[in-house]
Amino acid sequence: MTTNGRRRVVVTGMGALTPLGNTVDEFWTAAIEGRSGIRRLTLVDPEDYPCQVGGEVQDFDPTQYMDRKVGRRMARFSQFAVASAAQALEQSGLDLDSVDRRRAGVLLGTGGGGYPNTDEAMRTILTRGGSRVDPLYMAKMLPNMAAANVSIQFSLLGYTNTVSTACAAGTQAIGDAVEVIRRSAADVMLAGGTEAGICELGLAGFSSMKALTTSRNDDPSTASRPFDRDRDGFAPSEGAGVLVLESLDHATERGARPLAEVLGYGVSADASFLVAPSEDGEGAARAMEAALEDAGITADEVDYVSAHATATDIGDITETRALRRVLGPRAERVPVSAMKSQVGHLLGGSGGVEAVAAVQTILTGRIAPTINLESPDPECDLDYVPLRSRACEVRTVLKNSFGFGGQNAVLVFRAYEA
Repeated sequence: MTTNGRRRVVVTGMGALTPLGNTVDEFWTAAIEGRSGIRRLTLVDPEDYPCQVGGEVQDFDPTQYMDRKVGRRMARFSQFAVASAAQALEQSGLDLDSVDRRRAGVLLGTGGGGYPNTDEAMRTILTRGGSRVDPLYMAKMLPNMAAANVSIQFSLLGYTNTVSTACAAGTQAIGDAVEVIRRSAADVMLAGGTEAGICELGLAGFSSMKALTTSRNDDPSTASRPFDRDRDGFAPSEGAGVLVLESLDHATERGARPLAEVLGYGVSADASFLVAPSEDGEGAARAMEAALEDAGITADEVDYVSAHATATDIGDITETRALRRVLGPRAERVPVSAMKSQVGHLLGGSGGVEAVAAVQTILTGRIAPTINLESPDPECDLDYVPLRSRACEVRTVLKNSFGFGGQNAVLVFRAYEA
C-alpha cells in the first residue's frame, strides 16, 4: 500500500521507560495527571554540583527483560533499549519466528552512549590502574551498542544503525527508520531513542556550560519549567522509547492494528552555533516545513505540536519564533506542550519517549500539559497547554527535536486511516 508511489509506514507497537513510569501505560497515566518525574538525584552524589535534581528511571529490573548475566554485560542505556523494544514487540503482536529476520532491523538514537561507564573507567584507572578497567568497557560504552544489543536479543538480521545527533537523535532515528522501510530495505524496524547518562562526568560537563537548572534543588518537581519566565535550564534525565515500525502492507498481511502512521520527516542544520540554536528559528522552521512537505500536508492540518522545549532561555524563545513562522496565522490557536516539563531532558532518549507520547495523544484524545508554566515568558506567547491536560481531538501531530550543533529533526504523526 503506497501513497505517492512510496510505502506507507505505520506504528504497531510501543515501549517506554521514563521517570514517570516503566511502561507506556504507567508513563501516559502519570503524564495526563500532570505529575513530575523530577527528584533529587540518587545515581550520583550531586552535593558538589549546582544542579542536584533530575529524572531517573525508578525500580528498573533488567532481569524482567533479559538474562541476568546478559544484562551485566550491557550499559544501562542498552538495557533500557532492550526493555523498551521488548515492550513494543509485545504490543505489536509481531511473531518474530514468522518474519523474515533479514528484513527486520534496528535504528536507535543516543546522545552519548555509555558515558557513565567512562566515568567509572577513569575512576578505576586513577585508583586501581588501567589493567583493572572492566574488560567489557568498550563493548558497553560505544553508542552503537544499544542497537547492537537489541538486534542480538531479538535476532534481527536486517538494516541496523545508530544516530548520534545529540538531543535530536531519537527523533532522527525514527525518521531514518521510516526511510529504510519506504525504500524497501526492510519491512520492520525497531526505532527510537535511549539515554542513561546520569553520572558525575555528565553532571560536571553540563554544569560547567551552565545548561542545567539550579534554582529549585529544594523543590525538584518544579525545576523543569519550559516557556516560563523563571526557567533556568533543563533537568537531566534518562529513559528510552522504542516504536515498532512496519510497512502498511506487512502490518495488514499479518492482521495487525496500526496505532498511527508516520506521515512525514524533515531534517535541517542551523549551521551556526555549537550549543545554541540560531536565534531567529530559521533552521528549526526549515525542518518543520520539510516534514510537512514530506507528509504532503499544509500547516493548516496540524492539530498539536509536541515541542522540543528544554527550558533553556534562548531555546524556548527560538522554538516559539519557529512555530510562528511555520504555523502562520494559526500559531496562537494550535496547542503546543512540553513533555520535558514532566520528565526532564532525556537527551538522545527524548525523541523516542516524546514520539510515544505523540501517538498516545492521537489514540486517547488528550494532550499532556506543560506543568510549572505559572508565569509565561512574554516572548513565549503561544498556547502551551499550561498546568493541566486537555481533551482535544488530535489527528495530526508535529513532533520537534533540536540538538546541539544546530541539528534539527521533525516528525509528522497522523491517526491511521485505511
